[in-house]
Amino acid sequence: MSSKKAMRQAQKQAYAKHRSNITNSQYERKKNFLFKNKVNKQNKN
Repeated sequence: MSSKKAMRQAQKQAYAKHRSNITNSQYERKKNFLFKNKVNKQNKN
């Protein structure tokens, strides 16, 4: 594999990892936020 092709593939993999990290962190933050709200509502009742 030429170095140019290898560099392009490495950049694609790095970008895909970056995108999945963003998606996962947004999902985790949303899940934690919803869970905290649920606990707070239960404590008020």
